[in-house]
Amino acid sequence: MDYSIRGCDIIVSERDLDLDETLDCGQAFRWKKIASDYDCTYEGRFLNDYLMVSQEKSGQFIFHNTTEEDLLGKWVDYFDLSTDYSEIKRRLSEDETLSKACGFAGGIRLLRQDKWECLISFIISQNNNIPRIKGIIDRLCERYEGRFPTADELSRETADSLAYLRSGFRAKYIEDASKRTASGNTALDTIAKLPIEEARSALREIKGVGPKVAECVLLFGMHRTEAFPIDVWIKRVMAEYYPNGFPAFAADIAGIAQQYLFHYIRCNS
Repeated sequence: MDYSIRGCDIIVSERDLDLDETLDCGQAFRWKKIASDYDCTYEGRFLNDYLMVSQEKSGQFIFHNTTEEDLLGKWVDYFDLSTDYSEIKRRLSEDETLSKACGFAGGIRLLRQDKWECLISFIISQNNNIPRIKGIIDRLCERYEGRFPTADELSRETADSLAYLRSGFRAKYIEDASKRTASGNTALDTIAKLPIEEARSALREIKGVGPKVAECVLLFGMHRTEAFPIDVWIKRVMAEYYPNGFPAFAADIAGIAQQYLFHYIRCNS
């Protein structure tokens, strides 16, 4: 990654990043595409800090009204800009199907999200679509003056008091996750460091957290790249291309491979 400062903006050059593929692929839900004079522009939040970022056809990215300190201290990590995705794609391309998937959506990067926000977001995501997930999260943040509430704040709510979210059966799961996390019974920082099977089991102690949600939290909130969320699209991929199991050579980055495969099969079916 190279960058330069232009007034209040920072111009970043990064060949392995595409905003549409990364911010609108279902791994994060607080980003919105807005009209602009650029190829595309998104605005959103991470840890309640606002960012507007644009992409130009040249492959440059404009981080608007951002300081160099914030870029290096926050956004480089969030967009995983220190990771060599060219090398990841080279490794994955040893497999024919993965090679096609990487070529189709080579600008996907794995966002390094907040563990707590990711947990609640993917509890909300169950049996849901992206516009509705975003709507529920928007209503949650509006209730807390534009912030994503802390576990302690949300633990004071009940399934009944969460009716304003219009989240249906998910409200009781949000309540349980909040109370567990606020009390320390569910220690997300500790879970993130456990062996993967122990981490899966610990997350699944939360009401409503099944295999898929646990894998999503591990991958998107804890950057456990060996986690492998399986939905209807990935089931189709596994049945058609990997009936004998996912390639062992990519086991440690299976979650990143899953992102490429998910986008590829969804857009080419």
